[in-house]
Amino acid sequence: MRQLIIIGSGPAALTAAIYAARANLNPLVVASSVDVGGELMNTTDVENFPGFPDGIQGPELMAKIQAQAERFGAEIRYDDAVELDIAGPVKRVTLGSGTVEEADALIFATGSAYRKIGIAGEERLSGRGVSWCATCDGFFFREKTIAVVGGGDSAMEEATFLTRFASKVYVIHRRGELRASKIMQERAFANEKIEFVWNSQVVDILGTDAVTGVVLESTVDGSRRELALEGVFVAIGNDPRTHLVHDKLELTAEGTVWVDGRSSRTSVPGVFAAGDVIDPTYRQAATAAGSGTVAALDAEHYLAALGEAGTPDPAADEIGGRAHVASPAV
Repeated sequence: MRQLIIIGSGPAALTAAIYAARANLNPLVVASSVDVGGELMNTTDVENFPGFPDGIQGPELMAKIQAQAERFGAEIRYDDAVELDIAGPVKRVTLGSGTVEEADALIFATGSAYRKIGIAGEERLSGRGVSWCATCDGFFFREKTIAVVGGGDSAMEEATFLTRFASKVYVIHRRGELRASKIMQERAFANEKIEFVWNSQVVDILGTDAVTGVVLESTVDGSRRELALEGVFVAIGNDPRTHLVHDKLELTAEGTVWVDGRSSRTSVPGVFAAGDVIDPTYRQAATAAGSGTVAALDAEHYLAALGEAGTPDPAADEIGGRAHVASPAV
């Protein structure tokens, strides 16, 4: 049986792996068979991660963090966690291959997934003009007219990146002002290929075998009109990947995993959580990495106490109005 299993492969999971491996916990990182590297794998220039004054490509940054974790002995497994049994002292993770891995502690750092609009045509035309990843699919839209749906930093980054390929990029936003940071707004406003469509929401995506346009509805008066397009990129946010822990871990009103204050301790002793899966607010690579650090240190302390006593401290503790088994103090 292992000491620690980490589920995830983004900045939180791999930073936790670095710290855990350096503490000789020999962590197994279940990194997924498909979504390896987290959201940064779909990001172009990362300009705000400390230590890279000239910026770095998202996939390159993730490759460096993974190499650092492996250097200290973390084992990376390209498989999917499909079922968790975490109620008892032994944490069991069933993988897509059928293998069941066991450990004394678990770090849950599964990140978040692209949020979909949830309208007609979105699923049907996925891969046929509808995309959630500009860096993945932008190349296929050379000299085409496309749209980005959203008003945050991700939408501005997607739109700016897509101007390298498309002849015209509409930014469709349901409000009259953007939520994006000032620097991202300025870049988008200064780009002559980008045109903003304000106070509008996409209510249908048109086309049979490929995108031919969208139906826009005014958020002011409800009127509708069609806009001819050859591609739609959806950038309206993300949802935490918590499907594996529904009814197993306590969740917050935002749908993220509940943790005790600034720690990574969840509602189940020996289970820790980190990154976007606990963070509905900041959702940055740097904060995820810091969160992974916290989770690894919390897990290390838990395992040390487990080794000394043979079992976690059974004393009950009231935390925030909830009864929990007390974890060792950090």
